[in-house]
Amino acid sequence: MQRFLQKISNKQNLTQKEMEHATRLLFLETTTEAEIGAFLTELKAKGETTEEITGIVNVIREKSLCINEHIPNVIDNCGTGGDGSQSFNISTTAAFVIAGVGITVAKHGNRSISSKTGSADVLEALGVSLTMDKDQMQQILKQNGIAFLFAPHVHPSLKRVMKIRKVLNVPTIFNLIGPLTNPIQLTTQLMGIYCRDMLVQMAEVLSQLGRKRAIVVNGAGYMDEASLAGDNFLVLLEDGELHSFTLSPADVDLPQYDNEAIKGGDATKNAKILRGVLEGKTGAHRDTVLLNAGIGIYAHGKVDSVREGIQLAKESIDSGRALKKLENLIKYSLANEV
Repeated sequence: MQRFLQKISNKQNLTQKEMEHATRLLFLETTTEAEIGAFLTELKAKGETTEEITGIVNVIREKSLCINEHIPNVIDNCGTGGDGSQSFNISTTAAFVIAGVGITVAKHGNRSISSKTGSADVLEALGVSLTMDKDQMQQILKQNGIAFLFAPHVHPSLKRVMKIRKVLNVPTIFNLIGPLTNPIQLTTQLMGIYCRDMLVQMAEVLSQLGRKRAIVVNGAGYMDEASLAGDNFLVLLEDGELHSFTLSPADVDLPQYDNEAIKGGDATKNAKILRGVLEGKTGAHRDTVLLNAGIGIYAHGKVDSVREGIQLAKESIDSGRALKKLENLIKYSLANEV
């Protein structure tokens, strides 16, 4: 580890192979907590490269409790968090809408780190189990077309590193890579990121990780979701090529709202908002979900435009299919309580 520490402290980038080697050392008991903390902070101070991000993600996924059976055409729509917006759980709500149009969604997430309520918190409040083993996750994903993969359960080897990360209490590479570490081999992905100047870099990482098609988005107000407050900045990965574009509410015939209109609260409040959207309640919450679900459906390649994706998202909610996906997940959780 000292060799890699010396290199990054001298502002020298690691190759992907070197980063994979260094990451494996992070998991060893012989690597001290001081070395792990120094590695994470020095890497952040230097600035993470595409190769370094790809390398650490490869090893984390390699050590995860992965679903064995290949399930084709799976998407995730997880964001990094860290935008400070305190919004309700937009991507979690949108995940059920995306699943409602017939796209398989492996929703990877965790409890709250930088916001009041993480995806795990709101789903737990709704009655979704966080204790499913990999066989149960595989079964419900195949049966229901959407499952929740609770990060601490699918990445148990990260427990020590996460403890050190909390002690450090400063941003590290782990603030960026959560959405990239889904243990399922995703075909497509919608990834929200709080850091606008890393949009292209994250799209490059997704390409390195084998995504056939993906969108990385930073929303108006620097949200890690698409927002109806103004222009959103996106990068589309398609067949190895990157295409940058902006998207405003007017572009897709949606009203404009200030980001204050989509602030959330604790898990109970956000669970009520999520269910309300899926039950057809109109307003800023629904319209924001429609935008994000529409982008996710477009990222998957099911439609040729975000506008068409939004139309399918409306049908998913209004038909009750999105709500049914949530109810099935809750029902499965209750039947498999331990």
